[in-house]
Amino acid sequence: MSDEITPEPASVEPAPEPASVEPDVAEQQAVRMAKRERLLAEGDQAYPVGVRITHTIPQVRAEWGHLDADATTDATVAIAGRVVFQRNGGKLCFATLQSGDGSRIQVMISLAEVGEESLERWKELVDLGDHVQVEGEVISSKRGELSVLADSWQIAAKALLPLPNLYEGAELSDETRVRQRYLDLITREQARTTVRTRAAVNASLRSTFASHEYLEVETPMLQTIHGGASARPFSTHSNAFDTELFLRIAPELFLKRAVVGGIERVFEINRNFRNEGADSTHSPEFAMLEAYQAYGDYHQMADLTQELVQNAALAVAGSHVVTWADGTQFDLGGEWDRMSMYASLSERSGVEVTPQTSVADLQKLADASGVEVPLATHGKLVEELWEHFVKGELENPVFVMDFPVDTSPLVREHRSIPGVVEKWDLYVRGFELATGYSELVDPVVQRERFVEQAKQGARGDHEAMRLDEEFLRALEHGMPPSGGMGMGIDRLLMAITGLGIRETILFPLVK
Repeated sequence: MSDEITPEPASVEPAPEPASVEPDVAEQQAVRMAKRERLLAEGDQAYPVGVRITHTIPQVRAEWGHLDADATTDATVAIAGRVVFQRNGGKLCFATLQSGDGSRIQVMISLAEVGEESLERWKELVDLGDHVQVEGEVISSKRGELSVLADSWQIAAKALLPLPNLYEGAELSDETRVRQRYLDLITREQARTTVRTRAAVNASLRSTFASHEYLEVETPMLQTIHGGASARPFSTHSNAFDTELFLRIAPELFLKRAVVGGIERVFEINRNFRNEGADSTHSPEFAMLEAYQAYGDYHQMADLTQELVQNAALAVAGSHVVTWADGTQFDLGGEWDRMSMYASLSERSGVEVTPQTSVADLQKLADASGVEVPLATHGKLVEELWEHFVKGELENPVFVMDFPVDTSPLVREHRSIPGVVEKWDLYVRGFELATGYSELVDPVVQRERFVEQAKQGARGDHEAMRLDEEFLRALEHGMPPSGGMGMGIDRLLMAITGLGIRETILFPLVK
């Protein structure tokens, strides 16, 4: 086989033509629409129901990637992919096809193999972005480029809009990457890697839970009373029931019902919705993991959470040391530190703060530090001051232990330290990744906490929980001592990949 035109390797693209000679998108769309009409008029299909495929592009590369330059195989394959590069010559055309995972292979359309009519149709009908099917022999070009020498081809899906610039160094804008994620997936390896990473993380989480005999369940997204977290909900109206409903802010209260019912180790991975701000670590819609274990406590849930995260790192990186998108290595291994919220606040602020410190004294410290706390309570002041003095110094994984009572209405009081509850927050890379509790299972105390939350709501706290009689009725049937934990899946991806939250969510909500 001799090449009439020597092709460039698939990874090397020619320099783009000057922007001034590029037709605008509307003109390109019109040209492509005309090609679609021509296909239909000539009895072909622009979008066939299916095409013959014997091998994927990765399979061809795995089996024949070792070929020497200018080698033949006598092996015939049928492949399909998106055209991301093409060069048309007189008697020989070259194209690079890309599969969904980003693998590429060169195809060669030769006059000698397909005939004049088929070659001309390729030149006239095939554009960048089209999906095409090619059948032919696996060979290696003179330059050693693994190729398929076509003896037939057909369009599998005609692209009516052009691809973005695929030339080396060209990048989509952040706005385009988020709003048109499909283009991001076509053009950028990191976007495809993030999707695969997320799938591997979810599979690892489920595997770890299975090894501890947890059962996965699904609980309602639409709820008549929002609860399980301190957050502002989205509301909607059910025409069928003629009632106000809320998109859930957490699955907690239903998962605890499952524990009451005897599902002693239970977890859920699903969506939560919170009608709050959006930034680099928050999204109004996000994926959440929650788990509950009968006869456990917050120490056991911390151990479980560390195992979940470290196993996820192993599944993705093969090591507890993960490599972020920018090349930074981050160590998630070892035993993670545990620090007291009150002790660390006292140390960093230089002022002793205890569960008994008055609201007035805490407000003085807040005023002196420039920390504003609306609707200030002891707990809110302590947590805001802690974030001001301590949070910014945290980088390595650490469990922050023992929170104020009044900000944790669903958590058991500490067994030995008055004024705090058995709760931890896990911080990784300086952001909150997960939270865990020794659960409050006393229905009398839980009712008192709900009543206090209702008072805070009446004072204007939109994040305060509502009194949930159905949940209290479940607790009154007896819930065993339990530990619970919740972790944001999107944030777990942030810890493993080093990306922002809008990168880890495949299709984030944007205005």
